[in-house]
Amino acid sequence: MLRTLLVAAAALATAATAASAQVPVRVGVIPIVGAAPIFVVNGKGWAKEAGLDIRITTFESGPNMIQALASGTIDVYVAGVMPLAVARSKGVQSKVVTATAIEEMVFVAGPKLAPYFGPGVAPAEALKAYRAKEGKPARLAAQPPGSVPNTTLQHWLWQVAKADRQDAEIISMGIDATQQAVLVGAVEGAAIREPALTIVQGRNPAIKLVATGGEMFPSQPGTVVAVTPAFASAHPEGTQKLVDALVRADALLKANPDEAAPLVEAALGKGITDVATIRKALTSPATRFVADPRTILDATARMQDFQVSIGTLDKAAPLEGLIDPSYYEKAAAAK
Repeated sequence: MLRTLLVAAAALATAATAASAQVPVRVGVIPIVGAAPIFVVNGKGWAKEAGLDIRITTFESGPNMIQALASGTIDVYVAGVMPLAVARSKGVQSKVVTATAIEEMVFVAGPKLAPYFGPGVAPAEALKAYRAKEGKPARLAAQPPGSVPNTTLQHWLWQVAKADRQDAEIISMGIDATQQAVLVGAVEGAAIREPALTIVQGRNPAIKLVATGGEMFPSQPGTVVAVTPAFASAHPEGTQKLVDALVRADALLKANPDEAAPLVEAALGKGITDVATIRKALTSPATRFVADPRTILDATARMQDFQVSIGTLDKAAPLEGLIDPSYYEKAAAAK
């Protein structure tokens, strides 16, 4: 009996030691498919195996998350790269250690606007025709100025489609509000990501995909994983193990979306959607998983230059040091 008690006590002590050895990692994330790698890492238990205790907080947009990054209430940022560049120009430091996805943003037209985008009709002409008929510009939803969705939508409207600024009005709102606004017709179109694209088209097939991410902004930089200097300095091994796991998750998402879908749905579903919807979203035209942060360098610079041209940034900030590929390079070499 005594031996059994001693063994049990030893086991409990070992478990307690293991638990106390876990490094707490406060992760800020926006609830999109582009953030799927962190959900896979957490869902598969790879974080725990690496000694990391991931604690996820969701945010409505990257710019909103910057406040948490600046105040030190999150250690890891999982959202669009452009708010990081803006924040860095204002003294809020972080390092991008992996990308997760590119060309995520697409443009959809709601049932009222969609018919104007007929075969062979240029987007600028479709928007002009809508205003002529309705007597007001099309209301198009996106996340706040400085975000990747807002920047991408403006780039597509003014640089690619060359639409008249009188024909479109951009309305700023969060991710959930945008999805709902498209579904109920509160806006005529929107820049959205997965799983919103699959969800809205599943509920109303009259919602039309008008432009893909590559058409809106070629090689559009999207979601990234960035760590604070304080966390990277205090936990260099933990940071590397996190990146190792994220690279592993990227490979799983590409090779076996069936296995990944339940893990992503557990994080994103919340009773709103199901595994089948998430499975479809993982392989949709709006999903391109990319882990190597070096692939977004050029596009990030181009997007920053565009933000200067539209007044989101006062001036382009040097991007040297924003992306640290060394963690990814070690992870890729160890595969």
